[in-house]
Amino acid sequence: MRHSTLTKPGFGFIFAMLWAVVLSLCAGNVQTARAQFALPGMYALKVYHVNSFFYPYVQVYFRTFDKDGLPLVNLNERNIGLMVKGRSYDPMKRQYMVQNLRQRKEPVRTVIVLDASKSMAGLPFESALTACARFIDSKRPQDQVMILAIRDTADGYEIVSEYERDPGALGRRLADVKCDGMKTRLYDTIGAAMQACAVTPQGSVDPEGADYVASCSIVVLSDGKDEGSALSREELNTRIAGLSIPIPIYSLAYTKINPEYFKNLESISKNSFGKYYLIGEAYEKMQRTLEEIQYIIQGDYVVTFKAFTPVDGEKHSFKLGIEYPSGSGKFMYDSGYFEAIEPPPAPQILQAIERLDAVIPRLPEGGHPYFDPTPQAHSSSSPQ
Repeated sequence: MRHSTLTKPGFGFIFAMLWAVVLSLCAGNVQTARAQFALPGMYALKVYHVNSFFYPYVQVYFRTFDKDGLPLVNLNERNIGLMVKGRSYDPMKRQYMVQNLRQRKEPVRTVIVLDASKSMAGLPFESALTACARFIDSKRPQDQVMILAIRDTADGYEIVSEYERDPGALGRRLADVKCDGMKTRLYDTIGAAMQACAVTPQGSVDPEGADYVASCSIVVLSDGKDEGSALSREELNTRIAGLSIPIPIYSLAYTKINPEYFKNLESISKNSFGKYYLIGEAYEKMQRTLEEIQYIIQGDYVVTFKAFTPVDGEKHSFKLGIEYPSGSGKFMYDSGYFEAIEPPPAPQILQAIERLDAVIPRLPEGGHPYFDPTPQAHSSSSPQ
């Protein structure tokens, strides 16, 4: 892991000044900021995981959205501002770094919910199978996929595959799905997918996250019609809204019969930080759509920063912000907290911390990572 070079003259001083002003003006308005990613001309970020396993190093996982719900590209330290307990980190002191998830080893999980009722039979279902197979073939080797088919079972769905990395095994199981269901318990199956997403490993002995599931998403391919679910759409949306960690639901709405139920999928996706795709009868769009969803899922970022809060076992707040494009003066932010805890006394953990020590430079004795507004202090703040 290498730290990108800050080459823009004076950027650290200007950025930190603007950053402190903006955060002081915006404090207390987090919920409003989170809801604005769908507005034209806006962008947003969402912090969804914080890992304090390597304390004093903290890893923050976050997703970004442009006005179309797609990830922001090429973010680096020049775009990111960090504030801990009200104090802004000086980017020139290089106490934090930014990486795209594609540069790292963390797996992501996806649960595919496939409508296998008879109303989808023929070209619609065949197109969905082909698109899902392509999605599986193009995933990263470490990424995991589960497949649930909506069928006439006691639960309303069939587990076609548990979480699986092997694309060959997933493809064979997918090809065996029968499109013969008489009822579509859509909401119950999405609820089961959410439960499957909730069971994710926490913590990692590798700072690159090889055994840390970064995120879980749900992809639904259906016409949106529900028949006989124990859950109602309102109950499902209430469950989605109450999640502490978002599980985005991406829905592909398609049918050869009646599109009147598409709004059910649209409601669920928009309530979950996911995205709704209107396919209709344009089945050839499915593959491109799933490629875009995979691009979104893999487009998250990780900020690793060194905390200077003494170990006390308590939770401490931080704010993470984006200026995009760099130098534009357009800011958006989200907040979270980390725990100031001693790392587990395991050799792998201590070795991982040593590797992070080699990447993030040590500050002079008594130094701190925070911005100092005096020009003289700033000019001498960069480590030698």
